[in-house]
Amino acid sequence: MLAFALCGAAAGCSTDDAGPAVPAPSGEAAEACRALHAALPERVAGLEREEARESSPYTATWGDPAVELRCGVPEPEVLRPGSEHYNPTSDAAEVNGVSWLLEEQDEGYRFTTTERAPRVEVTVPAAYAPEIGALTDLADAVRSAVPRRGS
Repeated sequence: MLAFALCGAAAGCSTDDAGPAVPAPSGEAAEACRALHAALPERVAGLEREEARESSPYTATWGDPAVELRCGVPEPEVLRPGSEHYNPTSDAAEVNGVSWLLEEQDEGYRFTTTERAPRVEVTVPAAYAPEIGALTDLADAVRSAVPRRGS
């Protein structure tokens, strides 16, 4: 529901009952997201990719409960100066050359890239603890398809 709330507040997002809220990036961001979609692995955290659930080149899911990836998401509130939840010391980690913001949720974690454009968000249910392990399987695809900011 939080992903829907964040996406609903941003222009260009839609929802799909069968999967994660679908971002709608444009231009270079859309190109990078499509390249990422094509480069994504068939397995993440030992889970098979759920092709039937995907309705967009900007989302992907693996398993049930689903590990969900969205590409072209807005900057998280905790990274926006002036926002109510801004926190310049938020938890972050680098996994195989990709930096991620870590946000604990009721049922797992949400990870969002911090140094890449467009931003990539991955939600991992607690059933797959340690949740950060899923990022290892995604690192190569993100590094190859999504450029560093300012590159």
